[in-house]
Amino acid sequence: MLSSQRQIMLCNTAFAHMFGHEIDDMQGASLAMLYPSQDEFERIGQRGWHVMAQEGQYQDERLMRRRDGSLIWVRVHGRTADLTNPFESASWVFEPLSAVSDAERLTPREREVLAGMAKGQTSKDSARELGLSPRTVEKLRASLRAHFGARNAAELMSRIGGLPA
Repeated sequence: MLSSQRQIMLCNTAFAHMFGHEIDDMQGASLAMLYPSQDEFERIGQRGWHVMAQEGQYQDERLMRRRDGSLIWVRVHGRTADLTNPFESASWVFEPLSAVSDAERLTPREREVLAGMAKGQTSKDSARELGLSPRTVEKLRASLRAHFGARNAAELMSRIGGLPA
């Protein structure tokens, strides 16, 4: 998918169908339509912009919204053409990892903490990135483990990734 200023300029059929859309519905639309909330669109965008401005590329794993409102767990890779204005022209690859059952019931913060866990972040790393206290992140991780019936972080990530626990 090619974007300009966080609007979809060009995408292929596989990208559109992954999110339950037709190509014509997506081209020219804001990427905000694929995020669980406007707040997540803005926060993830800010983080991505800073990383792309420094490194020229960005990647993470996150939950994104399909047309029917369901959430899908995806790995996202982006590359900018201009370090001084990373969102002016960027190319993106979205790889579906698994559907996360009941993910709609997660809070935006739980989704962000889950994405940090997928990157291998410690609670302190996530706290620093999200502007939270490490204790708050620990509470959110405990909530995620309880939600998915996982005993520890490894089991949680296994369940999210669709692997046998």
